[in-house]
Amino acid sequence: MKNSIVILVFFISLSSFSQSPWVKDKGEFYTQLTYTTIPNYTDMFGDPDYSLFGEISDNTVQIYGEYGLSDKTTLILNVPLKVISIDGYESPFIDCSGDCSEDFNKTALGNIELGVKHNFYKKDWILSGQFSVESNTSSHDGFSGIRTGYDAYTFTPLFLAGRSFGKTYFQSFIGANIRTNDYSSNFRVGGELGHKITKRIWLIGFVDVVKSLRNGVLILPTQNTFTGLYVNDQEYGGFGLKTIGEITDNFGVNVGFGGAFFGNNVAKQVALNFGVYHKF
Repeated sequence: MKNSIVILVFFISLSSFSQSPWVKDKGEFYTQLTYTTIPNYTDMFGDPDYSLFGEISDNTVQIYGEYGLSDKTTLILNVPLKVISIDGYESPFIDCSGDCSEDFNKTALGNIELGVKHNFYKKDWILSGQFSVESNTSSHDGFSGIRTGYDAYTFTPLFLAGRSFGKTYFQSFIGANIRTNDYSSNFRVGGELGHKITKRIWLIGFVDVVKSLRNGVLILPTQNTFTGLYVNDQEYGGFGLKTIGEITDNFGVNVGFGGAFFGNNVAKQVALNFGVYHKF
């Protein structure tokens, strides 16, 4: 666990779909409800690594949907609800004897995302482009330092490629997160390999690399830097496994976890994901 990392909570649950080059048929609808937890962490990746002033649990309940506007174009929507708590917070500004720790919690929206994906080529390889916008719908508590999303709009262009080989598929993406409000932007690249190990069970491995361009000059409130939540220059090299179980042709569940081989300003803890999906 010591060398594990959260995958910024969204990647595990959505990578099979939001970074997939495959689009929906016209009128087809896909929806997924997921719960992602980053439990009980106190340490952060950095240069050098550093510790927080309390124990944080970062949980996300999110609704993700795709709708086929045409046979080549798909609309994407993601709505995250954040549930974040800090236990045993000890402010470095208070000098006292005995137990001066406090507990905090906050439930609020994260960054709501709306996007569109378009297929350009569909033969052996599937080639598509995607563009999405995350709105500045998050919240910040100035006293505890809890932040539920980036205090910015994020524009994400991606190039997506994939291919199916019978019971096996491969998909990859390359792109960027371009953020406003003096946040640094990120370069992104990643991919995944999935194989159908039984009639209704998929086993999937993935990698996801996010590198900050370090072109932002954001100055956050001091309390926010103490929690490390959605601060500037977050980056990581992530990997993980997930399983998709097809209960019926239109309904199923997924479970996943993520680890990492490097990171900066992100938690030293695994992210665990549980989800259910339905196709219409």
